[in-house]
Amino acid sequence: MGKYTDDEIRAMKKITCKIAADYLGIAPMAVSIGMQQDRLPIGFAIHNQDRYTDSWSYNIIAERLIAYNHGTINEVQVEGIERNLERIIGEFTEMKKDLRKR
Repeated sequence: MGKYTDDEIRAMKKITCKIAADYLGIAPMAVSIGMQQDRLPIGFAIHNQDRYTDSWSYNIIAERLIAYNHGTINEVQVEGIERNLERIIGEFTEMKKDLRKR
C-alpha cells in the first residue's frame, strides 16, 4: 500500500514526483524518467531548454495518477489528452517566443 490515499492525492494542489512515487510504491527517479520518456501516463513532462537552463518540469494529474495506480487508465483517453497537451504546449512555446522578441 502506498503512503497516500486516493482522497489525499485528489486534495493536493501540486503532486511532485516524490509524492507520486510514494503513492505508486516506486522510486522518484522512475516517475521522472517514465514521464520524460512518455512511458508513465500520469501527466506530462516539459523539457525546459534555453541558453541558460536545461531542466524538466512535471505536471502530474491526480485522476490520471489514481487511474494508473488502479489499472483503469484508458489508452484512448490518454492519447486524446496527450494530443491536446501537445497542442497547448506548442501554443505556449510560440507565445514564449513572441514575448522574447519584444
